[in-house]
Amino acid sequence: MRLFERIKNIAANNRFLVVLSVIGPGFIAGNAGNDAGGIATYSIVGAREGYGLLWALILITFALAVIQEMSSRMGVVTGKGFGDLVREQFGIRVTLATMALFVFANLTVLIAEFAGIAASMELFGVHKHISVPISAFVVWFVVVKGNFKQVERFLIAISLIYLTYVFSGIMSNPPWKEVARQIMVPHIRLDKDYLLLFITMVGTTITPYMQFYLQSAVVDKGIRVDEYRFAKFDVYAGSFMTVFIAFFIVLSTGTILHPAGVIVDSAEHAAQALQPLAGDFASHLFAVGLLNASFLAAFVLPLATAYGLSEAFGWESGINKTFREAPQFLGFYTAFIVIGAGVILLPSAPLIKIMYLSQTINGMLLPVVLIIMLRLVNDASIMGEFVNSKRMNVIAWFTVAVLILLTVMLLVTTFVYTF
Repeated sequence: MRLFERIKNIAANNRFLVVLSVIGPGFIAGNAGNDAGGIATYSIVGAREGYGLLWALILITFALAVIQEMSSRMGVVTGKGFGDLVREQFGIRVTLATMALFVFANLTVLIAEFAGIAASMELFGVHKHISVPISAFVVWFVVVKGNFKQVERFLIAISLIYLTYVFSGIMSNPPWKEVARQIMVPHIRLDKDYLLLFITMVGTTITPYMQFYLQSAVVDKGIRVDEYRFAKFDVYAGSFMTVFIAFFIVLSTGTILHPAGVIVDSAEHAAQALQPLAGDFASHLFAVGLLNASFLAAFVLPLATAYGLSEAFGWESGINKTFREAPQFLGFYTAFIVIGAGVILLPSAPLIKIMYLSQTINGMLLPVVLIIMLRLVNDASIMGEFVNSKRMNVIAWFTVAVLILLTVMLLVTTFVYTF
């Protein structure tokens, strides 16, 4: 009997070790979606609507998990990144058009991430001419001088700093019964501002660069088909963590700022507004969370871009590669960081216009990526027996159709409000 128990314990421990060894790409990709723009969106939602949009996070969790699972599955089964598959299956014209949008969108978002780093550090009295160059060097050094395992562990570690938002939300002492009531029985309004916030929440959580990074990271890590059930757990854990953090951001601003009638338009303004209402500690926790969100995305965005471009043109890619082995991959990575950080150091950089532009370009790219993804994941010549089931296709196409509809609505409203 004791021998049997020992065998069971050994088997359980081995399974746990396998899960730990596979977890990473989905967890990192999901958390990177909570970047500076995401933190700003959730802060604005909480300040303006209180708990009125918390119910939408359940839908976002489901949509994110569906999309991320397909990306991860394609990477595990084919052993190829998204850029590779697009080039092989759709030809050079579609690849060039997709990559042009992808690069431009990622660059504008990366600039916003370095703006988030600068803004969060200025809350602690550190000028952007110090914080941005140091952050850019760290982002470059960790990837260029490290290997995949080291980089992945580092990104997982800083992903856990998002828990500062959980502490901030709990410290706000929300009325939990009222929170639960508004989630279970939402009061949905059909006015323009409410719908715009809902659309923006969805749009800021599911972005093209997450899909590129996730699939490429799965390939770079070398996850095998027989390990896929653990990779799926990684994706679902990342999706849950993403929305879990978003929940507490909305919770803290909804509890403290909304009743006071404080309206914010960015994450750093939310951190500043929390100070007189909740004290220095809560404000600093929020600022640390913004710094961490921007810092993590500043890693993932250049990596996703370098992966995508290298795959699209058939060049060597991989974090374990040296400059001699993969000059284009590491060259793209370096160039992106230099440009993204450099724009922030310009005295008159139009950051607001850049953020609107990034939202517009991402909105144009997301439907393209989602439709291509669904065509690829249903191609038996690529996926074999791992194509979507009929039930999965119904779920996936419905999810994608809703996301495309919301994206079009977001593009239209962004254009109307901007011009």
